[in-house]
Formats: sequence, C-alpha cells, structure tokens
Amino acid sequence: MDVRFDEVLFRRGKRTVLDVPAMEFASGRVTALLGPNGSGKTTALRLIAGLERLHSGRVTVGGTEVRSAADAAPNVALAFQRAVMLRGSVRHNLDLALRFRDLDLTRRQVRIEAVSNACAFGHLLDREARSLSGGEGQRVNLGRALALQASVTLLDEPLAGFDAEARREMTLRLPGLLRQFGSTVIFVTHDRDEALRLAEDVVVLREGRVVAKGEAATIFAQPPDAETAAYFGYTVMRCGDRTTAIAPGGLRLGEGDVCFDVLVERVLSVSGVVEGVGSHAGAQILFRIDPSQLTPAPGDVAVVSSEARSVVRFS
Repeated sequence: MDVRFDEVLFRRGKRTVLDVPAMEFASGRVTALLGPNGSGKTTALRLIAGLERLHSGRVTVGGTEVRSAADAAPNVALAFQRAVMLRGSVRHNLDLALRFRDLDLTRRQVRIEAVSNACAFGHLLDREARSLSGGEGQRVNLGRALALQASVTLLDEPLAGFDAEARREMTLRLPGLLRQFGSTVIFVTHDRDEALRLAEDVVVLREGRVVAKGEAATIFAQPPDAETAAYFGYTVMRCGDRTTAIAPGGLRLGEGDVCFDVLVERVLSVSGVVEGVGSHAGAQILFRIDPSQLTPAPGDVAVVSSEARSVVRFS
C-alpha cells in the first residue's frame, strides 16, 4: 500500500514540527526517513500509525485516511525506537501482538517460529521478555513488528541498541527480512550508510520540511543543497564564488581532476589505512594517502584532489 501526506501540518505547542504539502511513500518500496534531530522523522511515523492528531491536512494509507490508531491498525505495524515489553515470555509478547490481528493458534505459531528464526532470537522465545538485554530486546522488537506482515511496516531506528558487531550482522540480515516479512517499509535512521544499504528511496527532512526525496543513490550522489550534502558526510567548502561539496571518501593526496592546497594538521593510521587531516578555506579536510606516496608532515601544504564525478557544486 502507498502512504500519502497531503497539506500536512502538525504543531507541538507553538512549534511547527511538520509542514509537508505533499509526500508519498511508494507501495512495495523500502524508504528511509533521514534528517537531523528534531526534523520530524518520528512524528511522521506516528502520524502514519494514527498516534498523533493532525492540525490540518490528510495522511492516507492505501487511500484510507488515518485519523486514529484504529484507522491504521488493520494495515500498519510499528516498531518503536525503544522496545516496550509486557510481562511474560518473548513468545507471549509476540503471540499477543498476533492475536490482535485475529490469527488462529496455528498461524500464530508458524509466524512466531518463522520470524524468531529469521531474526536469530529463537533461543529467547521462552525467556522473560523484560529480562532481555538492550540488543536482545531490540531484535525481538523488530521481529514483533515484522511478524504482523503488515501492508505498511514502520521502523523507528531499527538498529539502535545493537552493539557494533550485532549492528553489522543485522545490517546484512535486514534487507532479506524486509523482503520476507515486509511490503511497504518506512524506517527512520540518522545513519547515511545504513540508509544506502537498506533503502531504495529516501526522504530527507529538515526543520519539519521535505528538502529531498527520490531514489537513494540519486539523492546521495546529487544532494539538493550544501546543508544536505554536509549531513550526508560530504566535505563542504567555499571555492571562489561557489560552494563545493566532495563525496565521502572522495579526497586523495596528489593531483587529480579537482585540486586544492591543504594545510596538513596530522596524519592517522586506522586499520592499515593512512589518512591525512588538514584544512582549506576554513573547512576540515580528511584525505586518503596511498602507501606508495610520500607522507606529508604536520605543517606541510599538500595538494589534495578528487575525481570530478565526486564533486557537486552549488551557486
């Protein structure tokens, strides 16, 4: 099912949290909602789930207007950023969610076994849900939403709460889970790489407004403005009368398509990769140094460059 925002205005007190004239999440696609803290991402999910009341406008799921949680319930599943578990076992928590969808016992059992195996928490099914660690709870929280196999699945920071190793594992596992259990999926994240790995489309919010939307690879390759580019991890600097943004990882020591001088401040070696840190026109610069190159010293002025395809310019 598709999800649409039309002339949506949502305020909290005197502050405008969302002001979205038009936004659509395509049916059957995985979309990442990106933006700084306070940009309205979680509020957008809550509006789709019917957990907040609009000041004006319409939110529709599959053409049906959502005004309350009851309107959204038949078609929408939501995994909150923080796992909320009821007393009882993990199995009980999953079973209770499925009961609300009026599934019979056999179908509930099949769903629970399938999602617990796919999400790798089958060994936790008989554990007291409130005794789980943060990462375990988040894994179950995600599985509980996916088990509903809803037409629209909403995930608020689905990889929050995992340690680094578990996060890497779940980043690899999650695309398959979304194909198996999801349909239209909308997830909130602050992580650029996470969005690129998981999402087909992205919507970027800033101060409650949509500043970019479209296919993920296209939006990341051509951010609409310098502020969005900086949020995506681009190196942004002023070059002459224009602002230039260079894609993450696009800077190298030595001559290339686009060159400029950098005052070297320090040289780092991280996991066998040598990088230089310096400054140019007031911007902090991180650039890669090939092992075959002569490493500059702090205080040197070095030529750093990028391929033209990694450069975006703004007027």
